[in-house]
Amino acid sequence: MSEPITLNVGGKLYTTSLSTLTSFPDSMLGAMFSGKMPTKKDSQGNCFIDRDGKIFRYILNFLRTSHLDLPEDFQEMGLLRREVDFYQIQPLIEALQEKEVELSKAEKNAMLNITLDQKTQTVHFTVREAPQIYSLSSSNMEVFSANIFSTSCLFLKLLGSKLYYCFNGNLSSISSYLQDPNHLTLDWVASVEGLPEEEYTRQNLKRLWVVPDNKQINSFQVFVEEVLKIALSDGFCIDSSHPHTSDFMNNKIIRLIRYK
Repeated sequence: MSEPITLNVGGKLYTTSLSTLTSFPDSMLGAMFSGKMPTKKDSQGNCFIDRDGKIFRYILNFLRTSHLDLPEDFQEMGLLRREVDFYQIQPLIEALQEKEVELSKAEKNAMLNITLDQKTQTVHFTVREAPQIYSLSSSNMEVFSANIFSTSCLFLKLLGSKLYYCFNGNLSSISSYLQDPNHLTLDWVASVEGLPEEEYTRQNLKRLWVVPDNKQINSFQVFVEEVLKIALSDGFCIDSSHPHTSDFMNNKIIRLIRYK
């Protein structure tokens, strides 16, 4: 076995052998470490590759074993695809394609369950009427909560690409609030007439928007309509056996299923 080599990939260090790195001569790594392409060094003398360091572990393990092993809750398939394309390891490209087909088949049959809750609370705030003149005001505010569970991780990603929180003057995808690949809890408020914009930030009040329509969700009716639109376009249909029709019409429970 050849002498160990330490790689610095995007700031993360890996130690392997020259024979492992050159096991596929026609790949980017094969060219780099066979002398066909120049390599860069970091300040410690390690070979430096300016790519994603975290994802490289899966690529290196494939070089060692010829198997693509991913965790069950792996959520960075798009990033892995880009990295695999960069390194141009043909058997790995084929293994990734097979993995994506496998995941796609597993995702075809799915269940989506959403439980909704709404309450009214009073919000207190100050209003600037003139320079150095402020008055205390209050108003009722609608507060919404949606507990979303789906057996399809890809659907929650799709939902995350459509729904955005508005907070502190910025829009951020709800995907960053995923508790796990199958579960998401949303909490937001309707706009309050007369409430200054800075008060939403000060009181940690998030509003919910649909993009790219730039439509604010100020009621459960609008939320249900938008989620149904997204779910039906992804092949879901309403589960006729559950919930009871009255629950669905009252916007308390949404349950949809998908069979392909």
